[in-house]
Amino acid sequence: MVLGACASWSLITATVHEGRPEGVLLAVLAVAAGYAAGRICGALLPVAAPCAGALAGLGLMVAVPHLAPGPQIVAPLGHAGATAALLTLCVGAAGCAAWAAEGALLRFALGALAVAITVSAALLGSTSGFVSCTAVLLCSLAAGRMDRRGLGLAGLVLAAAVMAGLTWAIAANSLPAGLTASLEGPFTVHRIDLWRDALHLARHNAALGVGPERFGELSTTAARTLLSDGKPHSALLQQAAEEGVVGVILLGAAFCWMLYTLWRSPRPTPVVLTAGAALTALAGIAAVGNALSFTAVSVGAGLLAGMATARPFADDAPHHKPDVRARGDRLTP
Repeated sequence: MVLGACASWSLITATVHEGRPEGVLLAVLAVAAGYAAGRICGALLPVAAPCAGALAGLGLMVAVPHLAPGPQIVAPLGHAGATAALLTLCVGAAGCAAWAAEGALLRFALGALAVAITVSAALLGSTSGFVSCTAVLLCSLAAGRMDRRGLGLAGLVLAAAVMAGLTWAIAANSLPAGLTASLEGPFTVHRIDLWRDALHLARHNAALGVGPERFGELSTTAARTLLSDGKPHSALLQQAAEEGVVGVILLGAAFCWMLYTLWRSPRPTPVVLTAGAALTALAGIAAVGNALSFTAVSVGAGLLAGMATARPFADDAPHHKPDVRARGDRLTP
């Protein structure tokens, strides 16, 4: 229902403002397809599936560094957010596989894979990826000592809300001048100008936004950029500018839906919280970048959520065979 509402609302706003909803529809389809595939693979191969997903994501990073074929728009912001997001999802998948494994040696090997992916983020020059991967690793280790998943998931919701609020406050220029100046370095002045353009458009079109994929046409900062991808590099502010208040609510609902499915998951709590930490880190990256514009990231998020919420078929099988004894020509259990 949530994903259907996201698709329907993008069509409505596109019809009103002559926008282009293809990007939103593709992202919704990617998440839905990834989630369905994750549920199937997680039920069949609860350990091997997330391990294979982690290795596939790492292989994609090596084979296609920009995560998309064809000409790339690198300057001035590039694809660093998407790289960090995919590596974070890979670490989350490896961590889920480690906690799902039963043997100590296999669990150690899968944990080492998660550490290796984190180190590869540093080797690939993705500082944000290294930070987010490290955060997911630490959360995964802490998850092994937690019995109440609800408390952990509530903390993840709070962390995502703080990141979203910080992004909005920077765009609104409501932070102290000294703090804003210190944040201009890591986020860049160009990115913050894009955020402010998005917030300006959102304030003047709060109900329906300006229409999907129309930010690049109406943003003065994007118009002055020689090679612009037409994105405000913030999923939150892009939704606010292009689809209005309802778009923001639906984006938040999609995130909360994923965490809710994790809360109801039959998988062990460490698996659930590891996946939740990776998805929360992805939400933080998407709040300050264009990670969700890449299909590989959307599919990866759906896959991880699906694998972490699947009920393995092995759990439904009887753990002990019935005691069958022969009596004459009859078999009596």
